[in-house]
Amino acid sequence: MENISFLGKLFGVIELATIRKEFPILSRAVNGSEIIYFDNAATTQKPHTVLDVSRRYYEEYNANIHRGTHLLAREATAAHEAARETVARYIGAGDAREVIFTSGATDSLNLAAFTLGDDLREGDEVLISTLEHHSNIVPWQMICERRGAVLRVIPCNEDGSLPESVLPYLSEKTKILSITWISNAFGTVNPVKSYVQEAKSRGVTVVVDASQAAPHLKIDVAEIGCDMLAFSGHKVYAPTGIGVLWGRYDLLATLPPYRGGGEMIKEVRFEGTTYNEPPFRYEAGTPNIEGGIALAAACDFVNEVGLEKIQAHENALMRAAETKLAGISGLRMFGPPNRCGALSFAVEGVHAYDLGTFLDQMGVAVRTGHHCCQPLMHRFGITGTTRASFAMYNSLDEVEKFGECLKRAVAMLR
Repeated sequence: MENISFLGKLFGVIELATIRKEFPILSRAVNGSEIIYFDNAATTQKPHTVLDVSRRYYEEYNANIHRGTHLLAREATAAHEAARETVARYIGAGDAREVIFTSGATDSLNLAAFTLGDDLREGDEVLISTLEHHSNIVPWQMICERRGAVLRVIPCNEDGSLPESVLPYLSEKTKILSITWISNAFGTVNPVKSYVQEAKSRGVTVVVDASQAAPHLKIDVAEIGCDMLAFSGHKVYAPTGIGVLWGRYDLLATLPPYRGGGEMIKEVRFEGTTYNEPPFRYEAGTPNIEGGIALAAACDFVNEVGLEKIQAHENALMRAAETKLAGISGLRMFGPPNRCGALSFAVEGVHAYDLGTFLDQMGVAVRTGHHCCQPLMHRFGITGTTRASFAMYNSLDEVEKFGECLKRAVAMLR
């Protein structure tokens, strides 16, 4: 990787400055102030190495894959399949055929719901949690309605955490557990590994939404033991429109196709069609070729910087932000103390939208609203929160400025 090979050193001021230079958008001014981008749980910014890979694909070897015999098609195919192998390594998958490229986590979770749901029968149960993003609620609602199955919900505690054990919520009718690793709304880190172990001991198929975990935590699907795992590329410094659904190959080989079209077939006759093997069975049509290649570049970038160092740096940002916000009268932080990535809060007497608008005028980008988690907001009797979320390129100085801007905004709105 160009220009950042020395980032294996301590993650200090010099290294952070070098990392920040890799992200061109961070030099932009907003409303006369240098931008402080704290909306990373929604989408992350893209480093030069990812942008360069995307541009190089279109400039040097743009072609459709898997079908052409000409040079550009061969080069594009090789790069796309090499990207699949890179992504497989990033999540600890031993077989690249287990990596399905999708348009994002929403697409991945829909794929999981509508293929696994094909085996659901009337009265069967699908289990999710109160902390889920709408993308891990609505697809299961849809498939349950079609199959006559029942959607059940694990309640969350008053601090925004889930119960330590999932066993009390499993029954003989539970067929699928689909659970988020990290809450996008509250930053809650859920006990995914123990939930998987407990559910698997009861013969339950487990899907993990790792959208918020992918940029912050090491993922090892073999260690977790789940059956499927989904995440979006744009949460981990890659472009939008690319995502992953990982699944055990023996499971994928038994499931029906999700969409019909080119690439997902072996042979088509009007009398019937023979489907391709995984992963191609689930990749109908021309894929986001550039997106897959760029996602691999983003994975390499994260690995070059070092996930452990990124995590330690982001934890320091979180602790500093918590300390800064604790001094603001009437401010309530949501989620347990082990928050990761996202810090969600509400200020008494101040609407989140107004707060976000005032912060934007000061050059601070945060997210306001229900964060696609309306059931969770209803659970706490609120319509939404203000959320600051962090990435490897954010600094303690930005946290300090954010705290001061927030105090000013709250004072003006009150």
